[in-house]
Amino acid sequence: MENTLEAIATNRLLLIFAAIAITGIVLGKVSEIIKVPDVILYLIAGIIIGPAVLNLISIESFPIENNLILTFGSAFILYEGGREVKLKVLNKVKISVGMLATIGVLISTVVVGVFAGKIFNIEIMTALLMGAVIASTDPAALIPVFKQVTIKNKIKQTVVSESAFNDAVGAIIVSTLLGIITSGEFSLGKSAGELLISALGGVVVGVAVGYIFSLLISDKKWGIFHSYAPIMSVLKVALAYEVATLLHGSGYMAVFIAGLIAGNKKIFGLWVPEHDFHSEHLFRESVGALCRMAIFVVLGTQVDLTSLSAYWKESLIVVLVLMFIARPLVVLICTAFDKEAKWKFKERLFMMWVRETGVIPAALSGIIVSMKLPGYEIISSVVFMTILVTLIVQASTTKLVAKKLGVLEEVEELKQVA
Repeated sequence: MENTLEAIATNRLLLIFAAIAITGIVLGKVSEIIKVPDVILYLIAGIIIGPAVLNLISIESFPIENNLILTFGSAFILYEGGREVKLKVLNKVKISVGMLATIGVLISTVVVGVFAGKIFNIEIMTALLMGAVIASTDPAALIPVFKQVTIKNKIKQTVVSESAFNDAVGAIIVSTLLGIITSGEFSLGKSAGELLISALGGVVVGVAVGYIFSLLISDKKWGIFHSYAPIMSVLKVALAYEVATLLHGSGYMAVFIAGLIAGNKKIFGLWVPEHDFHSEHLFRESVGALCRMAIFVVLGTQVDLTSLSAYWKESLIVVLVLMFIARPLVVLICTAFDKEAKWKFKERLFMMWVRETGVIPAALSGIIVSMKLPGYEIISSVVFMTILVTLIVQASTTKLVAKKLGVLEEVEELKQVA
C-alpha cells in the first residue's frame, strides 16, 4: 500500500513538474513576442491552473515539494543576482544599500502599518505585522526583470543588493512582531541580536562557501574540480543556504554573498578555464530559467481569490500607500545620506518605482496563515494583492519608466560615445 501511495505521489509530482515546465516554456516564448516580463505571465498562469480557477494543480497537496521549489528557486535566483553585482560598483553605493535594507524596511513597516490600521480598523500590532510582511522587496522578481531590461549598473546593483539584504531584516521584524502578538513581550536587545547573528552568519558562510568553491573550480593548483563547475554552482547554493540556516544565519544572504564572491573572483586572482566557464554559464542559465518558471507558477497557484474578493478594495488602497507614499519616503530618506553615490533625482524616481514583491512575503504570509492569528485573512489578502499589483503594474512598466527617466544602460553608452 505504501509503495502504491508513494508511486501516486511521485507521479503527481512529475506531472506538476511537467506542467510547470511546459507552461513556462510556452509563456516564455509568448513574453518574447508581446514584450512583457515572463514572470507576470507565469503568475497569471499559476492563478488559472491552480485551485482559484481550474484547480488542475494544487501545490498544497505537496507541502514539502512546494517549500523546496520556493526555497531553492529563490536561493538560486538570488545567487545569480549576486554574481551580477560588481564589488567596485557596490562599494560606491554601500551607504544607500545599507540604509535601504535596514532603516528603509522599518520606515515602510511603520508607514504601511499606520495606514493599514486605519483602513481595516484593526489592532496596530496586526497592522504593523502586515506592513513588515510586505516591506521587503524580492530579488526573485527583480532579477528576471533586470535581465530583460538593461538598467544602469549603479541603479540595478543598488536595487538588487537591497532586495538581497532586506529579506533578513524583514524576516526578523516579522518574527519580533509575531513574538509580541503571541506572548505580549518585546526585547529590543534580543531582536537586535537576532538580526546581527542572522546578517553576520549569512555573510561569513557566503564568503567561505563562495571563495572555497571558486578556488576548487579555478585554474590554480587547488582547482581540481573545474570540469564539474556546473554541478558545483548548484552545490554552492545548497550548501551556503543550509550551513547558514544551521548556524542561525540568513540563508538567502549567504547565497547572495556566495554569488557575489563567485562573480568577482578575478579580484581574488581566480579564473575558471574558458571551456568550463561557458558550460557552467549555460547550465546556470537553464537552471535559473526553470527556477523562475517554477517559483511564479507556484506563487500563482497559492493566490487566495476568496480573501482577495472579500478585502480587495482595502487591500488595493494599502498597496497604493506602499507604492506611492512608503516607497518614495524610503528612497528619499535613505539615499539622502549617501553623498558618495551622487544620486540624480531621476535615478531616485526610478528606484521608487522598482520594488516588486514576491517569494519572501508570500512565505511569511503562509506562516501567519498557518498560525491562524487574528486578522490572518486580511494579511493574506494584502500580501497577494501586493504581489499581483507590483508584478503586473511595476514589472511590466519597468522598461517604459526607465526609458522616460533616461536610466537605460544603452542611453548612457550613447552619451559616452557622443
